[in-house]
Amino acid sequence: MKKISNLVLASLVMVACQNPSSEKESNTKAKDDSQAASTEETNTNQPPAVPENAKVFFANLQDGDTLSSPFLVEFGIEGMEVEPAGAVNEGKGHHHIIINNQFIEFGGTVPSDSVNIHYGKGQTSDSLDLNPGKYSLTMQFADGYHRSYGKQLSSTIKVVVK
Repeated sequence: MKKISNLVLASLVMVACQNPSSEKESNTKAKDDSQAASTEETNTNQPPAVPENAKVFFANLQDGDTLSSPFLVEFGIEGMEVEPAGAVNEGKGHHHIIINNQFIEFGGTVPSDSVNIHYGKGQTSDSLDLNPGKYSLTMQFADGYHRSYGKQLSSTIKVVVK
């Protein structure tokens, strides 16, 4: 009888040990699913609305300029304020320069790589060092999460670097 009791007790212990891990796996999966849903919600959120009169522009360069590298780029903006990345505040954001590509659609995230340069510290100018050639430079303003304010807050010029 004692053998049966130990066997039953051992079976109960095994079942009890398996259930918490199954429950834990279930809870972990539910938590992962919840986090994925939360991430999707964050990614589909749009930046704040853009004031009708807001615009960005190259303050010191013009379309067609011939430049010697390195050259200074000054970012101009009207109707919005520049602030560092990290928080999303209505009427505020920061600049990006996109080399040889067009503006990012409203709400799209600006990539970060060698041709998509972020100025997340709130910079309003930078020195660019480009090899000789023809370039398209697009200034793109985005919110604190790097979500583009779209075509309205972009400006593109073509330059030649000697």
